[in-house]
Amino acid sequence: MKILVTGGAGFIGSNFIHFVLQNTTDVSIVNLDALTYAGNLENLREWEGDSRYQFVHGNIIEKELVERLVSEVDTIVHFAAESHVDRSILNPEIFIQTNVLGTYVLLEAARKEGKRFHHVSTDEVFGSLASDEPSFTEKTPYDPRSPYSATKAGSDHLVNAYFHTYGLPVTISNCSNNYGPYHFPEKLIPLVITNLLEGKKVPVYGDGLQVRDWLYVEDHCQAIWQILQKGVLGATYCIGGNGEKENIWIVKRIIDLLKKDEASIEYVTDRPGHDRRYSIDFSKATRELGWQPTVSLEEGLEKTVHWYEENRSWWENVKSGAYKEYYNEQYGKRV
Repeated sequence: MKILVTGGAGFIGSNFIHFVLQNTTDVSIVNLDALTYAGNLENLREWEGDSRYQFVHGNIIEKELVERLVSEVDTIVHFAAESHVDRSILNPEIFIQTNVLGTYVLLEAARKEGKRFHHVSTDEVFGSLASDEPSFTEKTPYDPRSPYSATKAGSDHLVNAYFHTYGLPVTISNCSNNYGPYHFPEKLIPLVITNLLEGKKVPVYGDGLQVRDWLYVEDHCQAIWQILQKGVLGATYCIGGNGEKENIWIVKRIIDLLKKDEASIEYVTDRPGHDRRYSIDFSKATRELGWQPTVSLEEGLEKTVHWYEENRSWWENVKSGAYKEYYNEQYGKRV
């Protein structure tokens, strides 16, 4: 099998490539990535020169490039997306371009070639839950609250439409908040870890009682692989980590793991439209795929903190922009 992975230099995409190449011998990967600020080829340094791995520098909105690559593979696993809510509030346009238009370009290429298409999405498309409301399921109505989640909802609907209209063999997964190695340090967990390691304050939005379900990234990769092997075409699968906690709990637990002081916490003005709670019911994935998370939140946080302690040069270079300067020299800036 040959898989086109879009956004494979990003956090979840690079972890998925590691997972596939480490656990199979008959699968090869083509990694298409535009190397925007969150894309980092250092994540995949160990696979350079491996015959089963190929990197292509390009953007998913580049129609001719996408059509050529899709014609050469069996399956598309689509991670590429602008994903940070705060950035979507400041500049929605790039989110619309990448998340909606880019998904359309990929779907059109897949339709012309009749290729299998898996779309990686988010639980944020379902909106916000009150503390006493049941968890999101595959039947939860969409109710996006940010430009980011609205564009992901739009791309989900496009994927579903291509299944019903054209019979394209698709699946969708809506996952909860991922964490683990290679996570860009603007998101909560890596930001807390790296700020504490640098002796900086840790910003916490509002009262810090926003609840998220946390999914260790390798568990997510295993779920995607199971969907590719066993998933029902046209189906959506909710993927959760069984790790529902308040943001402030996460912050304080990392402080404990790093033996720091809670004086490091700095409460800041809450994000506009900040969803209060996400929660995932992944029973369909367990029932149909035999999948469930294997890494507890406690174990995953310990592993993640240890990884950032052991890979300080990686995140220091990410924060300083050193990798990006190198990539611009090597590849040139792309749209």
